[in-house]
Amino acid sequence: MTKLYNKRKFQPFRAELRGRMTKSEALLWKYIKNDSLGFRFRRQHGIGNYIVDFYCPKLKLAIEVDGLTHAEEEVFEKDQRKEKFIKENNMILKRYSDEQVYNDLGNTLMDIENTCKEIAATSATPPTPSW
Repeated sequence: MTKLYNKRKFQPFRAELRGRMTKSEALLWKYIKNDSLGFRFRRQHGIGNYIVDFYCPKLKLAIEVDGLTHAEEEVFEKDQRKEKFIKENNMILKRYSDEQVYNDLGNTLMDIENTCKEIAATSATPPTPSW
């Protein structure tokens, strides 16, 4: 079985990305780290050959914060391949623009929190009787 998460060969690149987060990524991280939404997120998390900005393992929720370069054709196509791979592996991907995070942080956090609650509610299995 092939390792899916945090492949060792990408560790230096993940560390580099953590060290040079964009302003909007750093701002969002400030509010979602330390289980502040009730769920633990990791930053610059490897999934297959891709790295997502934030990932909640419990919910299988990946969050990407896209800057202006994501509108460029080459970057857009890479994003599409990443999104397809994530969905094929039964994960959810939410995208927010730098502008959304920076200029509308409250609604962005509310959307992330609501998404987390929705996923948790739909993935919760009812307890089975012990008889």
